[in-house]
Amino acid sequence: MLRRTFLQGTAALLGLATTAKTASAASGPFEIQRTDAEWKAMLSSLEYRVMREEGTERAFTSPLNDEKRAGMFHCKGCDLPLYASAHKFDSGTGWPSFWQAQANAIETKADRSFFIVRTECHCRRCGSHMGHIFDDGPKPT
Repeated sequence: MLRRTFLQGTAALLGLATTAKTASAASGPFEIQRTDAEWKAMLSSLEYRVMREEGTERAFTSPLNDEKRAGMFHCKGCDLPLYASAHKFDSGTGWPSFWQAQANAIETKADRSFFIVRTECHCRRCGSHMGHIFDDGPKPT
């Protein structure tokens, strides 16, 4: 199945080559665990809202949306490599989009907000919210 990932939580990504619901983006236990105070100390208020409360930044506001350099997108919460730049494409949505994640990098759960069921993705190591997955992405080139 072809998949498109909108990283509506791109504040949760540190960048290339470096890289309101509840106060937990996904249930776990996760390999990396921090208290709310520790998360708040290391993240901006927007990053915390996106990564830990499953918020969404406004479309077309992430500098990563127009990022074109070769490299790897890492989770800001734990530095796990999530997406290769080779798998990024312009979806026209205003959020960085990828057609494939790194192996064993993300986990998913059903998101039943807004009266529909969507597939939400989060970092498998720290549980940070990354966005949503849709099955209408482009074919790999």
